[in-house]
Amino acid sequence: MADTYFVGVDVGTGSARAALVNLKGTVLKQCVKAIKTWNPENDHYEQSSDDIWRSVCHCVKEVTSDADKAKIRAISFDATCSLVVLGANGEALTVSNTSSNEQNIILWMDHRAHAEAALINATKHELLQYVGGQVSLEMEIPKLLWLKKNIKNTWKNIWRVFDLPDFLTWRSTGADTRSLCSAVCKWNYDAMKMCWSAEFLKKIDLEDLCRNNFGIIGQSICEPGTAVGAGLTKQAAEELSLLPGTIVGTSLIDAHAGALGMFGCRAVLNEHDKQLEAALDNLQGKLALICGTSTCHMSLTREPCMAHGIWGPYRGAVLPKYFLNEGGQSAAGILLDFVVKSHPQYTAIQAKLGQNEHIYTYLNKLLKKMTEERKCEDMCQLTKDLHVWPEFHGNRSPIADPNLRGMITGLNMNDDEEALALLYLAFVQALAYGTRHIIDNLVEKHKRVPYSSMLFCGGLAKNNVYVQAHADICQLPAVIPDEQEMVLVGAAMLGACAAKAFESLEATSKAMGGNGVLLKPKSSTKDFHNRKYRVFLQLLEDQRKYKSIMEMECSCTSIV
Repeated sequence: MADTYFVGVDVGTGSARAALVNLKGTVLKQCVKAIKTWNPENDHYEQSSDDIWRSVCHCVKEVTSDADKAKIRAISFDATCSLVVLGANGEALTVSNTSSNEQNIILWMDHRAHAEAALINATKHELLQYVGGQVSLEMEIPKLLWLKKNIKNTWKNIWRVFDLPDFLTWRSTGADTRSLCSAVCKWNYDAMKMCWSAEFLKKIDLEDLCRNNFGIIGQSICEPGTAVGAGLTKQAAEELSLLPGTIVGTSLIDAHAGALGMFGCRAVLNEHDKQLEAALDNLQGKLALICGTSTCHMSLTREPCMAHGIWGPYRGAVLPKYFLNEGGQSAAGILLDFVVKSHPQYTAIQAKLGQNEHIYTYLNKLLKKMTEERKCEDMCQLTKDLHVWPEFHGNRSPIADPNLRGMITGLNMNDDEEALALLYLAFVQALAYGTRHIIDNLVEKHKRVPYSSMLFCGGLAKNNVYVQAHADICQLPAVIPDEQEMVLVGAAMLGACAAKAFESLEATSKAMGGNGVLLKPKSSTKDFHNRKYRVFLQLLEDQRKYKSIMEMECSCTSIV
């Protein structure tokens, strides 16, 4: 078994990736290839399932090129929760106003279905209690309703619709199955009764999906990590350069794969920190943050916890016998990129960076220097007079309002490097205050089991200023896995479980989760962040006040 390997495939917002992973959860080789996104009009983001599959095949071939294919026991997939639409014989069907069939995926971050989400939420159906009280326009049912209303030729010719992770397992096995993770988290599947609700679909004018025993949206719902069909088909095996029949594990959404990978990660503790060991090992006390373009906040409980604006509780969405709650920020990494790249100093800083130096590394060093020069007790104090409400792309959790917008107070006319560094730090802190807002909503308002630690993976997990800000603002220890590619490891875990390398998915997570570095919160910053958090919450109230003022009917009378 020592030379047994698994392939994990992750399809994110901008790229497909694959990794060869061993039984210890170590990534031995990985490959990444960009995928194409179309943005033909405001709020419309579209991709191609053919383009994605080609990129997946390229990456898998690359990471397995030197491996003995007979020793690769399984392959599994995770992907963004994007909607894939197929017609007869699995051919791509357009989801675009451009009418291009190549554009057959509505990307997760697409916000075209505002009206449809509002219509669904107005029903106040009991299923909505499992999505924080209201469906998000990022989920699949509002997007399907939009398709029915707006692209009628596509609607009448649909054969199957898939969540992107399920498309990948279907494309590789030919088995028409769906992951419980995708179905319950993004399709309003009733995980408590383990069935689709015909009554719900009829109520929102999607009874077409009930035909042929829900064949369009999937009759067979499988738990993550179970084997799909008979493994790789001959065609898929050739395209991936693997052996036919290689086991394929039921998929997860990409963020959920990262959570699975991290839930089993252990913090390396010194003698002074041993008292934290029990708390850090408590699965119900862990908050997993998957920090990329967006940030997803994942946590598990034995008993269901219902909270407004927090998705879930989803039964069995990641691990059997646990309920998943999912918070999130629609814009995280992409927001920091926007702030930094739109600043006048961005081009000048980029021009003087070394080949392997990242602009965030440069800004972090500059912030440290500014802290010393200004004789601040801690870096966080640099933003004493600069405050941000970060919802430039709407709020996913815990308010669940896609119409909220960003706010900044404390700006001046400085446009030098230090001004950019301060603005960047204020936005990093604002994202961390957003995480605290999610935690408070769950623990204080809804009596969830208190959190004892946070775990970080994704691009932003490599930024210590971002992680330390979260630890200080939430006053929770943070764990950063030694293996940085935990989403890929989580994907590989699904295959390892399907191949029965371990007795259960939970055991697989613990065996392959590896170790991590512990960052402890600084108690000296607690009072500062408590006050700044009060400002953060006040910004929300101010925005609501401004909106209310502007929506008041004008009482002015015209002068003749």
